[in-house]
Amino acid sequence: MLKRITILYSILVIGTCPSFVFAEDFRDYLKAVREKAIIAGVPERILNKEFNGLKPDPRVLELDRNQPEFVQTLADYLDARVSKARIIKGQEMSSGFLEELSRVEEYYQVDSEYILAFWGLETNYGRYQGNYSVVRSLATLGHDPRRKNFFTRELINALKILDQGHISSDQFVGAWAGAMGQSQFMPSSFLGYAQDFDRDGRKDIWNSEIDVFASIAYYLKKNGWKPGFGWGKKVIVSETILKEFPPMVSQTKCRALKYHSKKMLLNGWRDLGVNTKGLLDEQAYALLRPGAEQGHTYLVGGNFETILAYNCANKYAISVGLLADFLSSN
Repeated sequence: MLKRITILYSILVIGTCPSFVFAEDFRDYLKAVREKAIIAGVPERILNKEFNGLKPDPRVLELDRNQPEFVQTLADYLDARVSKARIIKGQEMSSGFLEELSRVEEYYQVDSEYILAFWGLETNYGRYQGNYSVVRSLATLGHDPRRKNFFTRELINALKILDQGHISSDQFVGAWAGAMGQSQFMPSSFLGYAQDFDRDGRKDIWNSEIDVFASIAYYLKKNGWKPGFGWGKKVIVSETILKEFPPMVSQTKCRALKYHSKKMLLNGWRDLGVNTKGLLDEQAYALLRPGAEQGHTYLVGGNFETILAYNCANKYAISVGLLADFLSSN
C-alpha cells in the first residue's frame, strides 16, 4: 500500500514516471533537513523562506541520469567544448581582462590561461550560469537515494551561503546539480574556496569577474597547482606500451584515476620512444587513455590531478588542458 502511495505521489506531485520512486516523502525529507540545518547553525527564517512550498524538480533527475561526461565519446566531448568559437572568445577575454588576470595570477601563482579555461568551460566566460534554483535542485537530488548524503550536505551548505548574505534568494540560481556562479562551485566549494578579491564584503562569483578569477585560482592553488608545469600532452604510443603500463586501481574517491597508469619520469618515457617535447623533466607523468577510444592517449602530470579535483572526469580535465594550451599561445 505504501509503495502504491509513493508511486502516486511521484506521478502527481513530482511529475515523474514511476522509475523515480522514493522511499521517503519529500515533505518528510525537508523536515529532516530542517533539523540538521538548525543544528548546523542555519536560522529558522532562512529555512522557512526556502522550504515554504518547495517541490522537487523532475527535470533535475532526468539530467542527473544523462551527464555528458558519461554518455559522449571523448571526440564529441572535445569538439563541443574546445571549439573554435570558445577559443576565439577566450582570446578576447584574455585581452579584455588582462590587468585583472595578471593580478590574480601573481597573487595566487596560478597560470592565467588555466583560470580562463575553467571560466570558459564552466559558463562560457560567465554567459551561461544556469537558471535552476540551487536550493530546489539540491533538495531534489538530496531526496533521491542515489547520492542522498552528498546532496543533503550541499543543501545545508547552500542555506549557509544565503544566511551569510553573499547572494539574495531570488538570484540564487545555477546549474541543474547545484553548481553556481561563473565558476560553477558547489556550495561546499564556495564555503571553502570563494574569494572576495575586490574587498566589497561579498564573495560574488555571480557578478564580479575578479572574484571569479580569484576563486578559481585559490581552488587550484589549495589543491596543489604548480605554475609553469602545464598539464600534459597527447602522445602516440604502441599497443605494447599500453599493455606494459595498464591503468592502476585507484584508491582515491576520484574514479577518473582508474584510467591512469603508474607514473614515470620523462627519461623513462623517452627511452620507450614516446615524444615528450614540451613537457618538464621535473615531474613524473602517467599514461592515460580514457576508456577504450583509439587515438586519444595522453601523458599527464601533477596539475592534471589538480584539474580533476575541480571536476573528477578525464574528459573534462583534458578539455581544460587543451583550451588552456590554445589560450596560452594567444
